[in-house]
Amino acid sequence: MCGILAVLGCSDDCQAKRVRVLELSRRLKHRGPDWSGLYQHGDCYLSHQRLAIVDPASGDQPLFNEDEKIVVTVNGEIYNHEELRKNLPNHKFRTGSDCDVIAHLYEEHGENFVDMLDGMFSFVLLDTRDNSFLAARDAIGITSLYIGWGLDGSVWISSELKGLNDECEHFEVFPPGHLYSSKMGGLRRWYNPQWFSEAIPSTPYEPLVLRRAFEKAVVKRLMTDVPFGVLLSGGLDSSLVAAVTARHLEGTKAAKHWGVQLHSFCVGLEGSPDLKAAREVADYLGTVHHEFYFTVQDGIDAIEDVIYHIETYDVTTIRASTPMFLMSRKIKSLGVKMVLSGEGADEIFGGYLYFHKAPNKDEFHRETCRKIKALHQYDCLRANKATSAWGLEARVPFLDKEFVKVAMSIDPEWKMIKPEQKRIEKWILRKAFDDEERPYLPKHILYRQKEQFSDGVGYSWIDGLKAHAEHHVNDKMMLNAAHIFPHNTPTTKEAYFYRTIFERFFPQNSASLTVPGGASVACSTATAVAWDESWSKNLDPSGRAAVGVHNSPYEKRATVVANGKLTTKVTEPAARVMGTTAPGLTIRG
Repeated sequence: MCGILAVLGCSDDCQAKRVRVLELSRRLKHRGPDWSGLYQHGDCYLSHQRLAIVDPASGDQPLFNEDEKIVVTVNGEIYNHEELRKNLPNHKFRTGSDCDVIAHLYEEHGENFVDMLDGMFSFVLLDTRDNSFLAARDAIGITSLYIGWGLDGSVWISSELKGLNDECEHFEVFPPGHLYSSKMGGLRRWYNPQWFSEAIPSTPYEPLVLRRAFEKAVVKRLMTDVPFGVLLSGGLDSSLVAAVTARHLEGTKAAKHWGVQLHSFCVGLEGSPDLKAAREVADYLGTVHHEFYFTVQDGIDAIEDVIYHIETYDVTTIRASTPMFLMSRKIKSLGVKMVLSGEGADEIFGGYLYFHKAPNKDEFHRETCRKIKALHQYDCLRANKATSAWGLEARVPFLDKEFVKVAMSIDPEWKMIKPEQKRIEKWILRKAFDDEERPYLPKHILYRQKEQFSDGVGYSWIDGLKAHAEHHVNDKMMLNAAHIFPHNTPTTKEAYFYRTIFERFFPQNSASLTVPGGASVACSTATAVAWDESWSKNLDPSGRAAVGVHNSPYEKRATVVANGKLTTKVTEPAARVMGTTAPGLTIRG
């Protein structure tokens, strides 16, 4: 992932302003350590911090059209860039970069070209002919992006909050699937799939159609000129990504550069469920497997860095981001710059354990729609920023635009969880890859119960976080929480602990508004909490909060606050957690 920062229409164009833009752009250097660039045209600045994945030699940014009248700074990957180039025969391209097509598409089609792009992207385009500009973000929000406004009338666009929060009077999340046009005077949606209306689809389930759509999504993401691998937790989603990659790698351009043996990476506490399952999948697929271990204390020590980079105080996101953050550092140290990851499948197929309680197919489908719409605030935010913190790029084939279209058009009756028919969560995805003749995965892995990443790295990880927060946040703090944090008031000591760190880095009111809130159990939306009356008394984003569904649910109780009163809720004993010991972050190849 790269880092972009644009300042458009500021009140002055003096040297001091240029120096300030450079200073702010350097806050994003972790995202793109390979090169930096800054373009100025009057009162507009476009800066870029590059992570070179495709055409490392000549793809530095900002990029231009032939006469350099159109300038663009981009974060992302355009997977269909070669096809798009063929449709632009009258244009001359300066580089082999996949992002080079954007300026030329605008020149040819105006602002209506964004839907032609197949990939993950955030970009700002400046047309110097009339000083107009255009900014856009990919369909689901895989790449992070924020927009802000200065008192001088300037518009700011940045890959991360830290690039603009000190300069803007107000800023907010740039919504996925939208573009901002200075000509039109605001935001408008460019991505309008049928599922967005939440209408109930009726297409019959065809296993091979689903399988082929996913295989295409994986293969197109093997576009790389640098070493790469796959994140492998041993769960269904990452295992399928690894299995399909391993099966189709031979014959690709990536294989010619880096060989046909895939590298896989996993992180966890010693003895965690993910490490065991991932090792088994790696052995089955024949990958070069790398295991990274961390201790509870390693993770706790990294929390401040994690919150600074992920830019959230959401509990489940921080829990899951920390091991991913630690793992990304190790992966980058091995010379790897890109990884494939399994985010998105749980939202599309209803894979979270609370979906067991969906009352009917209509509610099931609407909840999947709500979850996909919110991905940019949760799993996409984590996958993008936890990896980008160390100059590593994560690609997510489950969120391929065409694959999402295919999967979300299936009659949700097929997605419903029906234990009496032996249909567990994500059954239609599992069934699509249940090939008796050429198995993709061992049966018990293909049908392994859903384990959230923050749980799968080791149950004692979450328990250790809770114990740490219990030690640092007292009851008096919790009773006053609503006065100190009136928006998204933390209701647990763990949430309060994270919030205080976030506010220290990002004290502006606008910053706190960029983080979602509301009741949740096992990563549900607030709407789905109503599916089971008992859940409202046990609000925790861990999958183990789905009591009666998870094989290892919470057992004991811990302090929380609700409506200004201290109460208790289900958890596991903290005492045994802090006794957990494991080696520091080490690698085994």
